[in-house]
Amino acid sequence: MLFNSHSFIFLFLPLTLLSFYGLASRGSFRHALFALVFSSLFFYAWWNPVYLPLLLASIATNYALACAIHTNRSKSLLVAGIALNLALIGYFKYAGFFVSGVNDLTGSSHTLYTIILPLGISFFTFQQITFLVDTWTGNAKRYSLLDYCQFVTFFPQLIAGPIVHHHEMMPQFQQTTILANVRENLSVGLTIFIIGLFKKVVLADSAAVFATPVFDTAQADLTLTMYEAWVGAFAYTLQLYFDFSGYSDMAIGLARMFGIRLPLNFNSPYKATSIIDFWRRWHMTLSRFLRDYLYIPLGGSRYGSVRRSINVFLTMLLGGLWHGAGWTFVIWGAMHGIYLLINHLWRQWRGYSSEKQTHWVWVVPAHILTLLAVVFAWVIFRAASWDAALSLWQSMLGFNGVAVPAPIASVLQPLNAIPLVPEITSGGMFKNQLFDIKDAVLWILALISIALFLPNTQQVMHSFKPVLEDIKPSTLQWRPNLVWLCVLSLTGTYTLLQLTGVSEFLYFQF
Repeated sequence: MLFNSHSFIFLFLPLTLLSFYGLASRGSFRHALFALVFSSLFFYAWWNPVYLPLLLASIATNYALACAIHTNRSKSLLVAGIALNLALIGYFKYAGFFVSGVNDLTGSSHTLYTIILPLGISFFTFQQITFLVDTWTGNAKRYSLLDYCQFVTFFPQLIAGPIVHHHEMMPQFQQTTILANVRENLSVGLTIFIIGLFKKVVLADSAAVFATPVFDTAQADLTLTMYEAWVGAFAYTLQLYFDFSGYSDMAIGLARMFGIRLPLNFNSPYKATSIIDFWRRWHMTLSRFLRDYLYIPLGGSRYGSVRRSINVFLTMLLGGLWHGAGWTFVIWGAMHGIYLLINHLWRQWRGYSSEKQTHWVWVVPAHILTLLAVVFAWVIFRAASWDAALSLWQSMLGFNGVAVPAPIASVLQPLNAIPLVPEITSGGMFKNQLFDIKDAVLWILALISIALFLPNTQQVMHSFKPVLEDIKPSTLQWRPNLVWLCVLSLTGTYTLLQLTGVSEFLYFQF
C-alpha cells in the first residue's frame, strides 16, 4: 500500500487513526499501541502477504538476540545477530547479483530462480542492526516486545525510512507524549502530508514524463541530442528530488498525526555548496548510519589522511551497493566517493573556512559545480546499464553533436568547432519525438527554482517542531488560520484530482 493511493488516503489512514485514538481515549493505551502495530503489519502485508512472516521472524529473532545480549553482553551473540541480518538482506537483495558476477568472471551459466525483493528490507534490517549494537554497548535498555514491534513496524517509516534509532523513537511511544496536543498533531501532520503528496503527484511524476523517455532511448541504444540528454538528466534529478522529498514529508506528517516526531531525512540537498554538504542534507539518516556503523568502525579519520580517504571511499562504495544490487549503483557510489575525496583535498589546500564564505562570488560557482556533479552522477544511478549511462554522458558532453536550428547550423557549420546537427523546427521552437523542449525547459526551470530558492517544508512548519532536529526557520511560517486552510484545501483537492494512477516511490526499490 502506497501513501499516494486512494485506498491508503481514504480507507487505511482514517480507520487507523480512528482505532488508535478511539482505544486511547478509553484509557486502553497499550491496546491502542497494539492496534497501531497490527495496522502497520497489515500495511506491510498489503503489498505481498507472503513476506509478512519474514518480517515477523526478523523481529522475533532480533528481539530474542537483544534480550540475550542485554543479559550477558556476549560479543559472539552480537556478531551472530549482525551476520544473520546481513545474510537475510544478502540473500534477497544480492544473491542474483553475486551469481551474475560469478558467471561473468568464470564464463559459467549458473541460474537462480527469481527472488522478489521484500519491501523495506534494507531499512528494517539496518534499523535492527543498530539496536543490537546499541544493546551490546549498553546504550539501549530492555524494552517490551510490544514497544520493540512498534519501533520496527511503525508504518510511516517502515518501507523507505528514515532509519531511526531506538533512543529517538522509544521514549515517544508513551501515553503522555502521544496524547498531548492531539488537535495540533493532526493539523500539523495533515498539512505536512498534503505538501508531500503534492510534491510526489504533481511535481515528481510530472518530471518523470521528460526523464523516462530519455533513459529508455539511451537503453535502446539510440542516439540522443545534447539538449535531450541534459533535459533527461535534469528531469530525473528533479524527479528523484521531489519524489524523495515528498515521501519524507508524508512520512513525517503521518508520524505526527500519531504524536510522533521522526528525525529529519531530507534538508534541501540541492542548496548544498559542496559534496560534503550534500551528504549532510540527502538521506541524512542513511549517512548517519554509514558514518556511525561503517566509517567510524573502519577507523574514520583517526589514522591519518590516507586511511581516512580509503575509509571514505569504501563507505561510499558500500553505500552505493546498499541502494541496489547492480554495477551501476557501485559506480555511482564510487563517483561520490571520489567527489568526497576531492572535496577533502580542497579543504586541506584552501582550509575549511573557505566553504563557510557567504559572498555570492564563491557561493554561486560552488552551488553550480556541486549541482552539476550530482546531476552527472544521477545518470548512472538511473540508467539501466553502463552502456546506457555512457551513451547519455557522451550526448551530454556533445560527442554526438549539438542540435541547433537549421539556419544557425548553416552559419556555424563552416567553423568546424563542434559537430552541429541541424534540428527540424516548427514555429521557431525545437521539436523532437520525445517531448516538447519548451515544455520540458519550463518545467525544469520551475522545479529547480522551487528546490533552490523556496524554503523546505520543515522550515515553513518550524514553529510546530515537525522533526526531532531544530533547523533554521524561514520567514514564511505556517499558521492554523483561514488563509492557510484555503491554500491547503485547494492544494489537496487539486492533488487528489491529479491522482488518477498510482506510481511507486523511487526509494521503495532500495
